Amino acid sequence: MSGENPQKIYTNPIVLERADPWVYKHSDGYYYFTGSVPGYKSVELRRARSLNDLENGERITVWKAPETGPMSCLIWAPEIHFVRGKWYIYFAASDNEEIRNENHHHRMFVIENAEEDPMNTNWVEKGQIKTQFESFSLDGTMFEHQARLYYVWAQQDPVIPGNSNLYISEMENPWTLKGKQTLLSVPEYPWEKIGFSVNEGAAAIIRNGKVFITYSGSATDENYAMGLLWADEKSDLLNGFSWNKTVEPVFKSSPENQQFGPGHNSFTVSEDGKRDVIVYHARPEPNKVGDPLNNPNRHARAQIFEWDEKGFPVFGEPVR
Repeated sequence: MSGENPQKIYTNPIVLERADPWVYKHSDGYYYFTGSVPGYKSVELRRARSLNDLENGERITVWKAPETGPMSCLIWAPEIHFVRGKWYIYFAASDNEEIRNENHHHRMFVIENAEEDPMNTNWVEKGQIKTQFESFSLDGTMFEHQARLYYVWAQQDPVIPGNSNLYISEMENPWTLKGKQTLLSVPEYPWEKIGFSVNEGAAAIIRNGKVFITYSGSATDENYAMGLLWADEKSDLLNGFSWNKTVEPVFKSSPENQQFGPGHNSFTVSEDGKRDVIVYHARPEPNKVGDPLNNPNRHARAQIFEWDEKGFPVFGEPVR
């Protein structure tokens, strides 16, 4: 890749009509991809040897929502992880089709696959990931650091105004939280509270002696943008005082490049393993009418990003 313009490597969008894209590059050399499928009734898994090949690569529906029950509707934001020898897909689900229904809304669930190759339907439901209070919750992600598993998610707290905050907890295993859960971030800055007061869609990357967590804020239209949290890698990640937060978004709409509402990202590496890559969704135009969640024009995109002299990520702006 040396000598190439790093933003000309990927043909964007890399996958059409897949919001909340999650990419994991496994030791077998494949990129595994999943994201929210329009209709919100299933979990689809894709794989390819390059990010550019995911749109037309191998794909399979690995899990379908049942007809009724807490996992029957609005399957949102699946993520695939390989943890201690097994595959896991985390996602949010509801028991009601009404996106804005306060009484029937999302909880977080996980499925497991013990086979070496996850491209099959042999996924076992491990149930709901239980947090310390029952309320709207979604966008669970996990990471391993210093031999400990951590889970980060978005949840509504009845005593905190707004739609969702970010929390972190240690995990007993890939489907069970343990110990205390720590409030990481609440929507507090103007850019996080346009349309809805939201912190969601977290993703972790550990570099340069720090644990970084990106997240997204505001409604899912052109106002959607990404913020950044960070902590020293040696600090207690369950201590809220370990974490810092940027005042301004670190990745936002680029009208000049015709990309709107970038966010809900994941991280991977380039095909040669030498560059860090952010995978995110964005819209090619502002949402014109209706609930933006019903507009399928959020497409998965990839671009290489750099690091500054202080060891912080520099995402730039969404490329054309």
